Amino acid sequence: MPRILILNGPNLNLLGKRQPDIYGHETLDDVIADCRTLGAELGLEINAQQSNHEGALVDLIQAARQDADGIVINPGAYSHTSIAILDALNAFDGRVIEVHISNIHAREAFRHHSHVSARADAVIAGCGTQGYAFALHRLAKLLS
Repeated sequence: MPRILILNGPNLNLLGKRQPDIYGHETLDDVIADCRTLGAELGLEINAQQSNHEGALVDLIQAARQDADGIVINPGAYSHTSIAILDALNAFDGRVIEVHISNIHAREAFRHHSHVSARADAVIAGCGTQGYAFALHRLAKLLS
């Protein structure tokens, strides 16, 4: 069974509470529960993690080299600033899908560029939390 790390970056622990007009009313726990249900249907083992700390996210990506076949990552604001996360993803041999709940290209100019996109096999933006489901479907296809 393919193993998938769902990795969420800074402030995503506030999902459902922070700017619901942009990010919606679902909590991160809701999103992860949906991902676990869908993962079971797709034959994927789901490990979900969240951190507000760049180094912790790098550590989780590095650990995934040993125990994951794919990563779904919503790096949050680190998308636009973190070469360290990009470097860690470049050392990961599995598939990577980048997810953004909002359409980063329709927001402030500084959000238009994501360093993570340079490594991602696919980028899903602006689909709300449904983007995570799209990412899992895509990973299931890529890993089959």
